[in-house]
Amino acid sequence: MSSVLRTLPVPAGAGVSAILPDLAQMLSGEGSALLPVPAGDERETARLCTALSPGQPIDDEIALVVATSGSTGVPKGAELTASALRASAAATHERLGGPGAWLLALPAHHIAGLQVLLRGLAAGTTPVIVDVAGGFDPAALSAAVAEMSGPRRYTSLVPTQLIKALDHPPAVAALADLDAVLLGGAATPAPVLARAVDAGITVVRTYGMSETCGGCVYDGVPLDGVRLRIDADSRVLLGGPVLASGYRGRPEHPAFAEPGWFRTDDAGVVEDGVLRILGRLDEAISTGGLTVVPQVVEAVLVTHPDVAQVAVFGVEDPRLGQRVVAAVVPVAGTRPGLDDLREHLSGALDSTAAPREIHLLDSLPVRGPGKVDRRALSARFTPGR
Repeated sequence: MSSVLRTLPVPAGAGVSAILPDLAQMLSGEGSALLPVPAGDERETARLCTALSPGQPIDDEIALVVATSGSTGVPKGAELTASALRASAAATHERLGGPGAWLLALPAHHIAGLQVLLRGLAAGTTPVIVDVAGGFDPAALSAAVAEMSGPRRYTSLVPTQLIKALDHPPAVAALADLDAVLLGGAATPAPVLARAVDAGITVVRTYGMSETCGGCVYDGVPLDGVRLRIDADSRVLLGGPVLASGYRGRPEHPAFAEPGWFRTDDAGVVEDGVLRILGRLDEAISTGGLTVVPQVVEAVLVTHPDVAQVAVFGVEDPRLGQRVVAAVVPVAGTRPGLDDLREHLSGALDSTAAPREIHLLDSLPVRGPGKVDRRALSARFTPGR
């Protein structure tokens, strides 16, 4: 353990190209292990450095420490080897039909954005970069896609970005011109996916996390070499060459207790060889002695014609323990009501799953690379907080 973990400040916008030499050296297995941090964000950088101890020794085999977005608010550092990152890039290109050029439209200090850069390096191509420092603007996609060269072209987005793009016809045309648009970071509402497919966009839904070098299950099917199994409590476990070596400073963490496997916090089922995620086990709502999985409720609510986006979460309730609450971003010009949404749910789910209150919002809070922040919603709408 003679190496020392080094911070890698990651700029936003076109400046991100400055870190490509560091990433190329890292991908080859040379140089110091890197901890990506957002350049210019002193608060987040300090938070990550406090938790993950750059400047301290690290095993020689570790090439990259990626902070998890974490549902607890306390970042963990997934320790990734160069061989795991190379295996991930190779398996991705194999599944998509071959190496190609990549368009970066995500923050590059998270695993999804980093992987766009690393896959481009593995393919010998230079990524085209969309500046998302001030937020994602779908108007920038047309010119960015036009800059891309090569026989195959790819990008990676989160669902909130795709939702914005679908309301911008030039962006839709640009995305439809790509060979694949990887979509991950959060569950994609079925109506959004249907709109994208109808528009001619080749969407590939990805599932994975920092601990698996990002997406490692595409459209429900594991990438080559990736292992998948479902535990007795419906928990998803993942293994294979893309697996992290563990968490920095947490050698006994239970998520890596079984050698060769990572215990996710997701519940899922495999049907005809295809993985379907039911929801996060740590986000389940216990109401009146029964368990409600938020994502199951959201999948039904988002099919209501007046619902553009929705997040379901629990708040403290003196009688029920928790009650089910929904935050809704309505379709422009509409104002869906509680009774209407409960009626919409009644044909598909038990009344226990129906929200007891709703809040109409302009947008949903997110954390990390596009995940809905249910903890923030619960804190905001819990009485007395």
